Amino acid sequence: MKKAIRKIIALVLSLLMLAVLTALPALAEEASLQAILDKGQLILGLDDSFPPMGFRNEANEIVGFDIDVAQEVCNRLGVELVKQPIDWSAKELELAAGNIDCIWNGMSITPERQESMSMTFPYLNNAIEVYVKADSGIATLEDLAGKKVAVQGASYAEDVINSEEYAQTKASLGELLSFDDYLTALLDLQAGGVDAVLMDRVVGDYKITGMGVTDIKAAFALADDNFGIGFRKEDGALRDRIEGILIEMKQDGKLAEIATQWFGSDLTIVPAE
Repeated sequence: MKKAIRKIIALVLSLLMLAVLTALPALAEEASLQAILDKGQLILGLDDSFPPMGFRNEANEIVGFDIDVAQEVCNRLGVELVKQPIDWSAKELELAAGNIDCIWNGMSITPERQESMSMTFPYLNNAIEVYVKADSGIATLEDLAGKKVAVQGASYAEDVINSEEYAQTKASLGELLSFDDYLTALLDLQAGGVDAVLMDRVVGDYKITGMGVTDIKAAFALADDNFGIGFRKEDGALRDRIEGILIEMKQDGKLAEIATQWFGSDLTIVPAE
């Protein structure tokens, strides 16, 4: 009889433990928004050399489209925005370690990132373009054969050229060079050190305008590129609330206002509901 009672108690305890373990991820997810509200801060991780999304101006202040949108989101949340520059190649590690609360800096949505992070819906449409000298004669993928091509390390452009889809193109290149930032790559293009730079259209157009050059152009696009915000997998409640605020900003026109200030028109693709 006592054995039977002990077995029943052990079974009940096992079931209780299983229920608790099953509930823990959901509880953690629900707590993610409250944790930010209690802390009073949202720590945003970014590459601070990625204009016009997030970069340092002449006064060494971190500014940009993403920064302005994030600031408005934080205003509506009632928390302080903390802008934390990070090593872009270690962004997932910074997020997982809890050093930042999100990655919000023109980050492309990829299957790999959707696997490792909790990504928002796309908020801005972009493309990976091939930038060349205007008189280079480069107009197609085939024209890149034997050429020196530059990308920024750990960027989506690097992922694209390293993908299976573009394996033949990569094999045909004279050399694929990885730079720390796009501005250095564009300066090398202008100086003749490389023949082409693969980069985001919104960034490329902004940098070329800022450089005041007329001899660099976008020759053709390699791939579509949608930007999203990355959170830890267990931070679904925080992600959902920020998505909700972005929808509110789309509805009341604030998002279009910020986009127009930076791009001259509204390039955002946030759903209206």
